[in-house]
Amino acid sequence: MSVAVIDSGGANIGSVMFALQRLGVSGELTRDHGCIRSASRVILPGVGAAADAMTRLRDYGLDELIPTLTQPVLGICLGMQLLFEHSDEGDVECLGVLPGKVERMSAAENLPVPHMGWNTVAPLGELPLLAGVENQYFYFVHGYAVTGSASAMATSEYGTRFVSVAARDNFFATQFHPERSGAPGARLLANFLGE
Repeated sequence: MSVAVIDSGGANIGSVMFALQRLGVSGELTRDHGCIRSASRVILPGVGAAADAMTRLRDYGLDELIPTLTQPVLGICLGMQLLFEHSDEGDVECLGVLPGKVERMSAAENLPVPHMGWNTVAPLGELPLLAGVENQYFYFVHGYAVTGSASAMATSEYGTRFVSVAARDNFFATQFHPERSGAPGARLLANFLGE
């Protein structure tokens, strides 16, 4: 099992690498196209701003590489948002792998933005990625979200319902941080790794 973790400059890269180690898998942090293309699994992590992250991906030609990948790819948090078509955060065109637009979340009474903390994930259908973790709590930190997409596989609610898991072909994405979500997050990552 070779896992390429795309070096997108996100703040959650260390925790993703440690989560893989806890599962007995050695991830390789890389921007190398050959390494990414030949890996059996690819993870696109991300914490930060969409426009900055897309600039980094473009600087290394990763914006052209990622949509062409054929092995399983998992986008996490900002990594998920970058897989969609557009983000209002910096008004930036993203990778366009998943249909939909990332929009700023609206604050409501007792529900400040960003959404930080534990929340449940409600599957919309059967998805092997979510096997054994249906309706579990996962850890979220985000101020932007997708409220509707044909690729939605699970939703969560925070003032309004938003897409918390998306999938299309070999691309999977979670708005939450499985690497910071304890046993349910570890199980989800193991599902992604095919273990």
